Amino acid sequence: MEYLKKSTAAVAENDERIQATVKTMLARIDTEGEAAVREYAAQFDNWQGDFILSDAKRAELIAQVPEQTKLDIKFAYKQVRTFAEAQRASLTEFEIESAPGVKLGQKVIPVNCAGCYVPGGRYSHAASALMSIATAKVAGVETIVACSPPKDGSIHPAIVYAMDLAGADIILEMGGVHAVATMAKGLFTGVAADILVGPGNGYVAEAKRLLFGEVGIDVFAGPTESAIIADHSADPMTIAVDLVSQAEHGYDSPVWLFTTSREIGEKVAELMPLVAADMPNQEVVQSAWDDHGEIIFCDSREECASVSDDYASEHLQVLTEDTDWWRDNLKNYGSLFLGEGATVTHGDKCSGTNHILPTKKVARYSGGLNVHKFLKILTYQEISEEANLEFSAVGSRISRVEGMEGHARACDWRLRKYFPDTQWDFHVYDQTRYDQKRYD
Repeated sequence: MEYLKKSTAAVAENDERIQATVKTMLARIDTEGEAAVREYAAQFDNWQGDFILSDAKRAELIAQVPEQTKLDIKFAYKQVRTFAEAQRASLTEFEIESAPGVKLGQKVIPVNCAGCYVPGGRYSHAASALMSIATAKVAGVETIVACSPPKDGSIHPAIVYAMDLAGADIILEMGGVHAVATMAKGLFTGVAADILVGPGNGYVAEAKRLLFGEVGIDVFAGPTESAIIADHSADPMTIAVDLVSQAEHGYDSPVWLFTTSREIGEKVAELMPLVAADMPNQEVVQSAWDDHGEIIFCDSREECASVSDDYASEHLQVLTEDTDWWRDNLKNYGSLFLGEGATVTHGDKCSGTNHILPTKKVARYSGGLNVHKFLKILTYQEISEEANLEFSAVGSRISRVEGMEGHARACDWRLRKYFPDTQWDFHVYDQTRYDQKRYD
């Protein structure tokens, strides 16, 4: 492999300033509760009103959404819900008889409450509301609390409409660290979230990371990442347009091109500044490309696939003649976009797959948000008296190998109780001794 363009940014380290700020805020909220949240809301959101969106204000905001916007959000909602329903159907309950008299089973139960964070600062992420709330709803989550930072007196009307359509039970006009903590601890709502999901800035991501354990979270999030794999058949202009489309996420959003064609790589390098210059947010795009963008030339598709798997990009587009080979051989990515017809924008907004995806190489071991994140797979077992002849004997022996005498005696007791006429080398409780002590 050869770098035709290499990132000039320093290797990202934990931002100690963000971490310290979030730790302080969470500690204060943990101690002072709602009073601390009110102060932070006034400080960061310039907000002093009610946090829970009333039914009347919800209806008022929804009425402000243009009809075409409603139709587009409904279209996207249908795709997201349809895909989520298919995911839910793929995970089933079952019961098997693994041996005579032994029943083993699996139950699938949703969490009680999900907290869904929807960004609303520089961009109004109506699509994010669908991704988190609709998915939780399909999973069967009983209570869904959603939040988004207010701006100019309210959450953006399109976000409220998307939240309402997707099935949010409670909407909080609140953003940032204090909103994440509020959902986790059930402040103002009385319902604490079992899992926190949704994208956000570095402070939101750090708050979720620090709260992990107290609650579940979807993914450990970082700046948005996008990569494109291209061969000689790809259109350089399409590549440049798509890389620019993702670089606008932020100054620190990396975009990468992995290609088996030196000519394609060099042409894209020429086009990127020109396409970026045509953007209304040129500064953001150009900075992301200058500091974090990379173009890597590979000798073969196998080497290209290996490089891509090492980067484990959040979004990965494949613009090649043989997309089936890449689909079958690529292993590490958040979501895959095959062929020129599928751009990352489709996944971000309306195709149906979830756009809340792993970054920072987390795709090596985890996928993105999906219905299964809101579900608990719980197991159960039922063992008959007859089956205890074998299972309690084995359980007892393994327990003693491990030095766990109490575990062994729980099995011994059943052997004695169910098979009183059989001689055992195990410990035998004399129940009459315990009966006598009870009355002494």
